[in-house]
Amino acid sequence: MNTPASHPDIQDLVADVTRARLQVQPLSWSSEVPAEVPLAYATALAVRAARSAGGERPVGYKVGFTNRTIWPRYEVYGPIWGTVWHSTLTVVDESTPNEAVLSLQGLCEPRIEPEVVFCLREAPPPGCSLAQLVAAVDWVAHGYEIVHTHFPAWKFTAAQAVADGGLHGLLLVGHPVRLEAGAAPEAVVASLAGLRIKLYGDGVLKDEGTGANVLDGPVQALLHFVNELRATPGAPALQAGDLITTGTLTDAWPVEAGQTWHSAIEATGPVAGGLKGLTVRFE
Repeated sequence: MNTPASHPDIQDLVADVTRARLQVQPLSWSSEVPAEVPLAYATALAVRAARSAGGERPVGYKVGFTNRTIWPRYEVYGPIWGTVWHSTLTVVDESTPNEAVLSLQGLCEPRIEPEVVFCLREAPPPGCSLAQLVAAVDWVAHGYEIVHTHFPAWKFTAAQAVADGGLHGLLLVGHPVRLEAGAAPEAVVASLAGLRIKLYGDGVLKDEGTGANVLDGPVQALLHFVNELRATPGAPALQAGDLITTGTLTDAWPVEAGQTWHSAIEATGPVAGGLKGLTVRFE
């Protein structure tokens, strides 16, 4: 793309996004590029198709900006979504402590976000209720999304965030808690909404949050995403095994190699009561 007024087509945008990702370089788009969010999603889906054709495997989705408390800080006033890849996913082995080591190599201005992650047992039915959505979930876990941006100083429009992969960098998923047969959906929804979390960086308390921060609760955030995905032209269909991380419960905090971060969770009730704190060390 040569000038902000060039009105780039999707192929130009895809080339820019790909170059920025592979070369770990900033995007120099003007604030009018992409011109609108639908074009940004078309760009992101074209990037997804190109990466898949090159042998990469999508494993799920990240949902961002579900936490209304941070909208003014980033000047993005609604949720967005992007693709999670096999190459960007780390899952903690259930037979080991709930901790992991992640490399920040290749990420630009990375930040950590403590989240609630769902794995689908099956695709939820169209127009599903919260109860039907819960019935489609296999398990729930606490995780961290490591977000990053190719726009310097985290200054971007909503459309730019969408085109830039939804700001997804890495996803770490901790030990899963499986939904027990017969668990009351209303109790699961309330339990996850009432979850409280403390986030520590190198032993220092950095932030606190609650499940209700993300569109009133992680299940509600998941339902919003399911509906938005199906309303996006050309978007893939949900399927069994898809992972979906539902947005940060706190603000997003800058991280760097050499740091260790951990969380502490307070929760009761089905599913949320089984979630445990998660530790990550960055290299």
